[in-house]
Amino acid sequence: MLKAERAQWVMERLEELYPKTPIPLDHKDPYTLLIAVLLSAQCTDARVNLITPALFELADNPYDMAQQSVEKIQEIIRPCGLSPRKSKAISELSKILIEKHGGEVPQDFTALEFLPGVGHKTASVVMAQAFGVPAFPVDTHIHRLAQRWKLTDGKNVEKTEADLKKLFPAEKWNKLHLQIIFYGRDACTARGCDGTVCNFCRTLFPRRKSPVVTKK
Repeated sequence: MLKAERAQWVMERLEELYPKTPIPLDHKDPYTLLIAVLLSAQCTDARVNLITPALFELADNPYDMAQQSVEKIQEIIRPCGLSPRKSKAISELSKILIEKHGGEVPQDFTALEFLPGVGHKTASVVMAQAFGVPAFPVDTHIHRLAQRWKLTDGKNVEKTEADLKKLFPAEKWNKLHLQIIFYGRDACTARGCDGTVCNFCRTLFPRRKSPVVTKK
């Protein structure tokens, strides 16, 4: 198959497997989603969902969060890892939201990426999942699978994002990025498939014999 044909096949099969794409991180509004995504860096969504109920009971909006000490926030989020940096970022971004955005999460990539602890991937998730703006957040699953399926050369996550945006229509991005993540967790895992094991890899590349070494 040509790359465009592989992309079309992947999109159609993923739609069959995952017609519904619930957002993996529990949240009730853009602010709680922003905090949950920030916490998910180098942490599983499942663990984040175990931690956020206590955090959001303490404070589920920037006004209440800004009143909490960094130490109190850190005490709650410690199981997520990187808690010193994340707790400071949560405190600081909450204050910035109040000072510069009227307590609301901005619907703007540049403004989001200006917030402490919020990089392009986090901003993309918030824009896609909170506001419905077309975005293609690339996490480790997507970066790995896009390489195994030869949809990108995998030079870096920025290149992977750009390549996938060229291959798939913008109106599909928000759903498709979740579908790829779900398949990466369910079947084409980091240890369970090396590019020769799962159904997608075997179907797309039936003659492939050697494992695919994915770039980080």
